[in-house]
Amino acid sequence: MSDSKLKIVVWNEAVHEARNEPATIGEMYPEGIHGAIAAGLRGFYPDSEITTATLADPEHGLSEEVLEQTDVLLWWGHIAHGEVADEVVERVQRHVLGGMGLVVLHSGHFAKIFTRLLGTTCSLKWRNEGERELVWTVKPSHPIAAGIESPIVIPQQEMYGELFDIPEPDDLIFISSFTGGEVFRSGVTFSRGKGRIFYFSPGDQEYPVYHQPQIQKVIANGVGWVAQPGVFRESPEVSNPSRGWFE
Repeated sequence: MSDSKLKIVVWNEAVHEARNEPATIGEMYPEGIHGAIAAGLRGFYPDSEITTATLADPEHGLSEEVLEQTDVLLWWGHIAHGEVADEVVERVQRHVLGGMGLVVLHSGHFAKIFTRLLGTTCSLKWRNEGERELVWTVKPSHPIAAGIESPIVIPQQEMYGELFDIPEPDDLIFISSFTGGEVFRSGVTFSRGKGRIFYFSPGDQEYPVYHQPQIQKVIANGVGWVAQPGVFRESPEVSNPSRGWFE
């Protein structure tokens, strides 16, 4: 993994950080949630270019010039999904269909880009009482599960529960169970066009989950799996060849 040289962008709406909500977020994530995720990735990809972008940046930090050089985009959002410009969502979608990898984290399940690519509401059950989460590996043969303990123990986390309104995933890698009895498909993959997508639910603005080494490793494995740096970036196109094109 450390030999991979990728261009990775970690995107975060960064609204909780700007509002200092919760009041502990600055202590838990002094460089923001995006900064913590990026720092974790640098330990696995020391030779890669890892940058961050936020909602407040011009074009949300996701200009055409940025995206055409990006191998993997990670997305964290929560309370500002509606503030993401549609033209930026369309741009990201085009690049995913063309082969850019996408890793969607936690409440990014409601992000415009995720619901657009999946075509469902992506709704779920939730309860935020700081419950223990156990992340169980159910497909250990998948590269994203390589080197991951089962279960990963998260002492406090927001509960996500079924039904999770997503299409049938290509791979179900992780299932989480919670103190209250709920279960959740917490690690799933999809393919859209030439692009690969990994959704991973653990991580919240109220808990220091992104500092846990095993969570960092899952995210790093996800980045490695969705990345396809050798794929020529283009979306599938409709063509109308003449009848004698093969002669």
